[in-house]
Amino acid sequence: MTIPASGAIDCDIHPALPGTHVLLPYMDAYWRAHVEMRGLERDNYNATAFPPNAAINGRPDWRLAKGVPGSDFDALKAQALDVFQPRFAICNVLHGGPAIFSEDLSAAFCRAINDWVAAEWLDRDPRLRASIVVPQHSPELAAKEIERCAADSRFVQVLLWEMAEVPLGRRLNWPIYRAADAHDLPIGVHAGSSFRHPPTNLGWPSYYLEDYVSWSTGFAGVLNSLISEGVFTEFPRLKVVLLESGVTWLPGWMWRANKTWRGVRAEVPWLDKSPADYARAHVRLSIQPFDGPPDQAKLLKVIEEINCEDMLMFSTDYPHWHFDGTDALPDGLPEGLVRKILTDNALKTYSRLK
Repeated sequence: MTIPASGAIDCDIHPALPGTHVLLPYMDAYWRAHVEMRGLERDNYNATAFPPNAAINGRPDWRLAKGVPGSDFDALKAQALDVFQPRFAICNVLHGGPAIFSEDLSAAFCRAINDWVAAEWLDRDPRLRASIVVPQHSPELAAKEIERCAADSRFVQVLLWEMAEVPLGRRLNWPIYRAADAHDLPIGVHAGSSFRHPPTNLGWPSYYLEDYVSWSTGFAGVLNSLISEGVFTEFPRLKVVLLESGVTWLPGWMWRANKTWRGVRAEVPWLDKSPADYARAHVRLSIQPFDGPPDQAKLLKVIEEINCEDMLMFSTDYPHWHFDGTDALPDGLPEGLVRKILTDNALKTYSRLK
């Protein structure tokens, strides 16, 4: 479906660093000298499990003549902002900085990334907003970075990896949620891993196909953890946005989680409603990649089984390759649901966009 009107809110675009060297001006003297002493500025820490030329990393007409897809502002403006004409587009910078083992060095990279995206992207187009990149494996330092960036209202979300050191619901991560909640910032959980552990339940995969398909089970684990550990009972206003998760795995997870919860609910007495009800109240999903069936009747059945029109939000996932041309929405969606996906659900989720 071609985007029916301008003014949509794109919840997931990916500016990319041309190289680590561009962060040096945004580091203080100590960390700039530290990075140069170790030669880190000569490496590219853009986060991807796939080779640079893998098709999924960049749609053919969105690739650059030279450089990393998504690393040129003028190209993003011409290829995404001017074509889709969004009211807002949220920049989610995917970089290896948050996964660096040294907590202090990781925090320095995250600070530089946030200052770089503000100066090099947000300052150049009033439609752009961004997520705060944080050292996820150091919740206390992550909370400090949230506090630092929250004063800039153009930061509308906190960005975490789907798979990291420990499950996201664990209480040691709660300082991140507490800081985000205090500033009305949703938590954006993006597909991918810090690769502290195998990305599949069976161990390390051999092929990219295995890795990519396994992300949906990772997102199911994210929901299991956040709900079971009581994150949404501790932070009842908190919203979590699953970015690049796909959609069709959700109804099956809802059925299985509800069925199991009814049998073992004594173990989690803080949950006063079913896992599916918590998900409907607190969790949102970006629409790309949309892995739904091509048959319209089956597509509507998936939507019916989710049983919540508030959960899906528009995204292009620029510059990744999940659709061609401007066919960013699946065909056959009811008009009222299309309006919610394009604008209404995002405005309810990201209070700072208002």
